[in-house]
Amino acid sequence: MSVERATLRLAGLSGADHDRVPWVNHLVDAVRAEVGLEHGVTPPVYDALRRGEAPDLLTLAQRAASGSVHLRLPEGREAAAARSAARREVGRGLRIIDKQRARRDRLVKRHGDPVQRPWIYLIVATGDIYEDIPQAQAAAREGADVIAVIRSTGQSLLDYVPEGATREGYAGTYATQENFRLMRAALDETSKELGRYIRLTNYASGLCMPEIATLAGLERLDMMLNDSMYGILFRDINPVRTFVDQRFSRQIHARAGIIINTGEDNYLTTADAVDSAHTVTVSQLLNEYFAKEAGLQDWQLGLGHAFEVNPDLPDSFRIELAHALLARQLFPEAPLKWMPPTKHMTGDVFRGYLLDGFFNLVGAMTGQGILLVGMMTEAVVTPFLSDRDLALQNVRYVLNAVGGLTEDFHPPRDGFIQTRARQVLGEAVDLLTRITQEPGAAPLLEAIADGTFGLMRRPANAGKGLDGVVERAADYDNPAATMLEEGSDR
Repeated sequence: MSVERATLRLAGLSGADHDRVPWVNHLVDAVRAEVGLEHGVTPPVYDALRRGEAPDLLTLAQRAASGSVHLRLPEGREAAAARSAARREVGRGLRIIDKQRARRDRLVKRHGDPVQRPWIYLIVATGDIYEDIPQAQAAAREGADVIAVIRSTGQSLLDYVPEGATREGYAGTYATQENFRLMRAALDETSKELGRYIRLTNYASGLCMPEIATLAGLERLDMMLNDSMYGILFRDINPVRTFVDQRFSRQIHARAGIIINTGEDNYLTTADAVDSAHTVTVSQLLNEYFAKEAGLQDWQLGLGHAFEVNPDLPDSFRIELAHALLARQLFPEAPLKWMPPTKHMTGDVFRGYLLDGFFNLVGAMTGQGILLVGMMTEAVVTPFLSDRDLALQNVRYVLNAVGGLTEDFHPPRDGFIQTRARQVLGEAVDLLTRITQEPGAAPLLEAIADGTFGLMRRPANAGKGLDGVVERAADYDNPAATMLEEGSDR
């Protein structure tokens, strides 16, 4: 359902009724009720427009919401005409995404990229977009290269995208098209001020993954959290719906030149970071496969991993080095996203500050591409601006002091670090082999159902959003999917 709604958004449909239910939801629901979605939403919609049921897409959606529109599945020449009209209108949305990508390229060339890698990634999310903006600008002035606006708690389980600028988010700010536009405009101003392009991140996950990815492309976001299994494991969203949605969303990201960030760090918050290290590697390999199948390139693969080994464990730092180095060597062209300690952070802010320093050191030594700034108050409060300032000082010190240490860091082949990395890789290969030998037609779905990843059991015939999964008919038509396939450079 969200793929079909995303297609209508590309065609220009936006807005919501007085109850804040988006018009795309109303129109897709009406098509499903009268015709079914197995043929695609655009054939009956553009057939209705051609027959004069409404003068435009918005009016059609409004009339459909009140039940005053007749929808049907066109045939023959009428079907061909409807498909042609749909392709023309949806193509306009894709051209806007193309223009936004070209504009990003111009701005990066004009303002410049950060001189140093990894890019410093910092989260800002108060719940109020008008509070987020000055905090994001302040963070950029203090050295952040990437600003992530974390989503309001529970938005991934909403089967609609809120409309407009929002001020009522909880532990995060709602992902809406207007919020995207406001923050992007503010960071463009700051990019000009600082002489370096500041990137903006949000979350394309949950029940509206394809729609949020589409809005991100239309408003020129630069990165999106977009994991192939996160919604399945940690939000209990139906696995089939998630895989369908992530493919479409990643095709949009490929077209828009957006870097995706994956969520392997989350596995280590529910499973042990030593015993389950190989599941992170397997997930990274799966995320890479699905990403490239959807048209993403290596430079767009912000594959995730995290500094989550229990610090009380002997040789914990060496184990972290081994895991980080393995990821770097497996994906040499990918801008890996390195996540700070959270699971073992306590109320001792001094210990937390030290752990974050060690995390920053591993990131520098192993050449990570995107470094999320750790907060010493992680386990105490939502970080204050002063906490972020201290955390950024920590990052700057380590990166300046270490410099290009990654050039000099080559652990001996038979030493502890290389041996641990080989062990994890061997366990990952064994797990992938076992998955492929699962009985049935969908071995990965069986492995997910068995609790292989993050200790979560998620069967393919259950989970939130299952009722929004529809099997395609032989004549299914979606002009967005067709044009994204045509434009892919896979």
